[in-house]
Amino acid sequence: MLPASMILVQAIMVGMLLLSKLSLSAGMSPIVLTVYRNIVAAVAVAPFGLVFERELLKKVNWVVLAWITGNATFGVSLAMGLYYYGLRNTSAVYSAIFLNLVPIVTFIIAVLIRSEKLALQKWYGRMKFLGALLCMGGTLLVSLLKGRVLHIWPTGLLKGYQHANAASATDAHHNIVVGTLFLCGSCVAYSMWFITQARLAKIFPSKYWTTVLSCLIGSVQCVAVGICLSHERAEWALKWDLQLVTISYSGMFNTGVMFVLISWAISKRGPIYPPMFNSIFLIVSTILDSVLLGTNIFVGTQVMGTMLIVLGLYGFLWGKAEELKIMVAARAQQEAAVAQEHQPGAV
Repeated sequence: MLPASMILVQAIMVGMLLLSKLSLSAGMSPIVLTVYRNIVAAVAVAPFGLVFERELLKKVNWVVLAWITGNATFGVSLAMGLYYYGLRNTSAVYSAIFLNLVPIVTFIIAVLIRSEKLALQKWYGRMKFLGALLCMGGTLLVSLLKGRVLHIWPTGLLKGYQHANAASATDAHHNIVVGTLFLCGSCVAYSMWFITQARLAKIFPSKYWTTVLSCLIGSVQCVAVGICLSHERAEWALKWDLQLVTISYSGMFNTGVMFVLISWAISKRGPIYPPMFNSIFLIVSTILDSVLLGTNIFVGTQVMGTMLIVLGLYGFLWGKAEELKIMVAARAQQEAAVAQEHQPGAV
């Protein structure tokens, strides 16, 4: 049941990625998509907070609100907003690669701010370091080089939804440099978001209200940015079309259903378990992006780069899992020793 739930999570992510690419290519603003998606997400998650965490809402003070604001800035305004800008300028599969790099970048930032040790003298530390190098090498290979083009099934699906004034949007590599910069910024922002969440959980241990408040505050921030970038009210108008489907799907499923499934998986198997299935997302999105949206696959560089990223990610996650096992075992021995010392008759 647990593996099936994680496969469902990956399927939801693939659906979000393809729908978002179609909507953005059809002319939807990334800021508008970010705002409406998070409003829908807040509405979807709020009932869970009212049922399971009603009392925790009373503990929200100025300190907690400041941390939640930072959480919203990194996780919503920067991470999600920059990712959508990067997705619009590149392709679905290219942007999916950067989502797989988030655990690696999080580890690098954690080492730089000294919240985690590199531990190269330990074998699991060397495995994490090697995994990070493989992921970075694979990313450079995909980003900087191109091989022979493999087009599985050229279709016109993307062109059918394309905006009349955005004819160049169909070219997956039209703004590859700009898109890569946006995606790199999004990757760093997602990493900072995870680090901020870890700190926030210590002072406000809420799953649902943290999500609701972060989505709402992030939406307000994005509205302010959107007003500064564009004064056209027509961009904010919603119609009964693909854009509304994308907003509803992303808000309810990517934040609602995925939140519950990932939280359940972490409670059963730990934080390393969900990312182990990310390779499914990368492989399926690569195939569907080519089959449905007509994006070119570059044999050699893209395939080899993707393989390096997958191998590096699994190597890193394996090293991290072994590190956690050793830490848990050491903590258990320490607690057992302390308990034995406090037993009656102990010397």
